[in-house]
Amino acid sequence: MKGFYLRQASRGINGELGRKLDQSRLPSKVDKRRSFLGHVKNTLPTNPLAPKGPHRRHPKMLPEGAREKLLGTVNAARDRLVVDWLADGGLRIGELCGLHLTDLHLRENAACGECRTPHLHVCHRPGNPNRAEAKTKHSWRVERGTVTGGLIKRVSPAMVHSYFEYMTTEYPRAAGHGMLLVQLHGADAGQPWAPVGARRMLSRAGKRAGLGLVKPHAFRHTFTSAVLDAADGNTLIARDAGGWASAAMVDEVYGHVDVHDPVFDAALRAVWGEV
Repeated sequence: MKGFYLRQASRGINGELGRKLDQSRLPSKVDKRRSFLGHVKNTLPTNPLAPKGPHRRHPKMLPEGAREKLLGTVNAARDRLVVDWLADGGLRIGELCGLHLTDLHLRENAACGECRTPHLHVCHRPGNPNRAEAKTKHSWRVERGTVTGGLIKRVSPAMVHSYFEYMTTEYPRAAGHGMLLVQLHGADAGQPWAPVGARRMLSRAGKRAGLGLVKPHAFRHTFTSAVLDAADGNTLIARDAGGWASAAMVDEVYGHVDVHDPVFDAALRAVWGEV
């Protein structure tokens, strides 16, 4: 449409509208990275006729401010936990819905001895009653009632807070299955919550918040991008923080980063807003 009106203006038709549409802006760092010879670009055209909506840095990422809007929209402590844990943990929805309470080591120097800070263990359990499975299949075991192994992921203070809010207000005391997320209403109240239920909850909340369709995996892309920015482009740190299969999925680089690395720690703290 903009091109049509500019063409008409060049022919002397409605020149005032053409002048209003013939606008430009300074390119951002993202624009320069995405454009061929972007480093030499000084201006980019802008389109006042473009539809207005929630800004996304990338189609697979959440709109700006989505987390705060979702937290203000959801109605249950369980749903707030889902938003916080997806946003700060970079978890897949199958990983989150497949968590057992024994997988959570939410205190300093837990008994597993594998991470000094609060963390959780993502364990592949194909027999979960809600059919939720972790995609990663790291070996794990239970020793004297303590889970060790699996994919270890650090936990933010916001995640710990939403966990205790949920456990002290909504989690059924009589639940014998030991899984973290449960259904809150209906005939199956207290039973493990399936990933499809979490997806539908986020979809409804996103529409109420004016964000459009919100998918759980968008949290993971946004988290990984934020860690990458905080780590000054270190794809190894982004890979380990997000639990990707390899750094190649972030940017064609392979390697390993220790979860105790101070740079890794600083990147997570920056994403969580603690520094």
